[in-house]
Amino acid sequence: MTSNDLSCNVSSQGRLAQLALNGAAWLPARIARIARIARIARVGLIRSIGLIASIGLIVSSESYAQVAFRKDEIDAGVNKAIGYLVSQQKQNGSISDRGHENAMTSLAIMAMAAVGHQPSDATPEGIAMTRGLKFLLGEGRQDKSGYFGAADGSRMYGHGIVTLMLTEMLGMGVDAEMDKQLHEACQKAIDLIVRSQRIKKGTNARGGWRYTPDAGDSDLSVSIWQVMALRSAKNDGLDVAAATIDDAIGYLKRSFTSPVDTQGIPKDSKAGFSYEPNGGGPSFTMTAAGLLAMQVCGQYESPLVSGSAEWLLEHPPKWNERFILYGLYYFAQGMHQRGGSHAQRAASIVSEMLLSKQKENGAWESSSGEEQNAGSVYCTSMAILSLSVKYHYLPIYQR
Repeated sequence: MTSNDLSCNVSSQGRLAQLALNGAAWLPARIARIARIARIARVGLIRSIGLIASIGLIVSSESYAQVAFRKDEIDAGVNKAIGYLVSQQKQNGSISDRGHENAMTSLAIMAMAAVGHQPSDATPEGIAMTRGLKFLLGEGRQDKSGYFGAADGSRMYGHGIVTLMLTEMLGMGVDAEMDKQLHEACQKAIDLIVRSQRIKKGTNARGGWRYTPDAGDSDLSVSIWQVMALRSAKNDGLDVAAATIDDAIGYLKRSFTSPVDTQGIPKDSKAGFSYEPNGGGPSFTMTAAGLLAMQVCGQYESPLVSGSAEWLLEHPPKWNERFILYGLYYFAQGMHQRGGSHAQRAASIVSEMLLSKQKENGAWESSSGEEQNAGSVYCTSMAILSLSVKYHYLPIYQR
């Protein structure tokens, strides 16, 4: 790391702190959000200092110049990708190219926020975020039950994504009226997630979520979006019962592929997560998802977390995997929260893989047919969120 790297990092954290101070005058409801931003600024600065102290570990096989150049490549790639997302905004404010407007617009806004953009910024990115939020808060996007997944056909996947994004933006609206709308929409959406979890389900499915609010089964892929939304909402001070999180943790534990003893210790020290409980062996994507979900629920020191992190190091991602961009997102964020050599190794794998696959227009496409069908807005947003561990802006991804 060069002195310029440190000064840039400190500068970006200072910008966040200043934004927090500026925002304090806008609305009392922003106090919790401002505190979270200030904490991120401190964490980022401390990490920068710690990074210098351990620089020998980071650059063991690379020169300082090579590390600095790769960081510049990430910045350039992210900036280009954000420009692509802005270019895909429609007249009505949505950001999408293959339907599912609620979910895709939310992923795009979250990707912009993850690298430091805010709706209040007088920039093309800030304006795009504001227009996207107005679209999602507009008539017909959320039904009377609080559900976001019906209007665009994105089901509970989309509902969890939209709710997570809105809770992360809570208190960051452009004016008091938008903040009020955000708060009301968030609480209604969270209430629906809680009600959906309480639907009568079989023993293995309890505590999880599936494709529709009234589903009697569950899967890990849908569940993690609801878990992240709940955790973000709880951080914001919204009403989320502790039992809801506890039940979700129970479902996550049942999705772990190794049997555990009466003390909760897995038989296999290195194991992963499956799509459903008793669903067979671990996969890269579901293990990465389970790792992040457990951490989001506060289970940082769980043997399931350490075991899945070790499993992921031994089973790194391959570009031709199914849902590779989906998996890279969880892998990058989960291993980043794990810290140490896990975070360093994952960051290197993710940046090298993604930067080599970025298109000239700034977008990404996936080798996975399912992700190809989801469109370039989806693929690009997930890639940005994977690379965003460098910036540490969104509170949900902070330990």
